[in-house]
Amino acid sequence: MSYNIHHCNPPTKEKEGTIDVNAIAKAISLQHPDLVALQEVDVNTKRSGNINQAVLLAQKLKMNFYFAKAIDHDGGDYGVAILSRFPLSAQKTYKLPKNNSARAEQRVFAIATVEIANGKFIRFASTHLDAERAEENRIMQVKEIVKLTAAETLPLLIAGDLNAEPGSETIKLFDAAFTRSCGNCGFTIPVINPKTTIDHIAFKKGNPFNVIYHEVVKERYASDHLPILSVIDLKD
Repeated sequence: MSYNIHHCNPPTKEKEGTIDVNAIAKAISLQHPDLVALQEVDVNTKRSGNINQAVLLAQKLKMNFYFAKAIDHDGGDYGVAILSRFPLSAQKTYKLPKNNSARAEQRVFAIATVEIANGKFIRFASTHLDAERAEENRIMQVKEIVKLTAAETLPLLIAGDLNAEPGSETIKLFDAAFTRSCGNCGFTIPVINPKTTIDHIAFKKGNPFNVIYHEVVKERYASDHLPILSVIDLKD
């Protein structure tokens, strides 16, 4: 599963600054995912009431977690996270490249080893690419992710908000190294009358995964993105 949670701030209550961690937790819980890549996670920020959203979501869902800080924000941290029903190890955060534009936020790539069965391991990653209109940063960031994962020997799943539509140069580069869990993917944003797909789940090309199905979850209240869910089988 991949979900940009908009710091647990429902878009219909953005002006009031409402934080509804329970709504995000419920949206995830209803899908019973084994692994979740989260984006736009607040940790101890003033706007979110100084709560640790990664910890709270992990507790509510009874999952293990790893938070990867991207930037300082509003007295706390802001970044991406991984939730897992399985044990996590070898967690690491990589800073992704960007240009010198004042609007370019630091972005990160979070990755961890997941023990999905006794002695059986995969790698799982969460990321959130640049949101500027121009593709320059996203292209640099995808190239860096390809480089970072080139030497991975364990089967690798990657999920996140790539801020890139199918057909873009960013996705063309991504697709050269990874197989997305859908071809004609359903739209993920905005939540009302969605018009485009920028959230993706994929695996490294050549890895022994088989996609059973992919769907866009119709949860329109909790965030400004629709969550996505893929059922993916690891072949023996």
